Amino acid sequence: MEDSSHYRIKISVQVRYLADQSDEADNRHVFAYTITLANEGEHAVQLLSRHWIINDANNHVQEVRGKGVVGEQPVIKPGQSFEYTSGTVLATQVGTMSGSYQMQVVDGGEFSVPIPQFVLSVPRVLH
Repeated sequence: MEDSSHYRIKISVQVRYLADQSDEADNRHVFAYTITLANEGEHAVQLLSRHWIINDANNHVQEVRGKGVVGEQPVIKPGQSFEYTSGTVLATQVGTMSGSYQMQVVDGGEFSVPIPQFVLSVPRVLH
């Protein structure tokens, strides 16, 4: 496993609450998140897999592991980015997600890129 800081993958996250798919009475809160992975390094890289840690306000932890993202294992060339949207369902109005992507240098070794923790929150619940 190589040092991920050498490859400079920048991760940006945008979160949306999907009220039309949620059901407050049934403790079903649906969130969409859009992730952008920007390759600010000098080498082409491929996203191999993901690992998510999803926490709700009841301290329920869910771990999700899988190949690629949204059915893809994209190659991201230097100066390019890859964006995708996915979602999750929480039993509470507030939660967090964090994790990591397992990446591979197209001509070499593998490395891990941490996904900084971000908040999932129903609008007007957090100040």
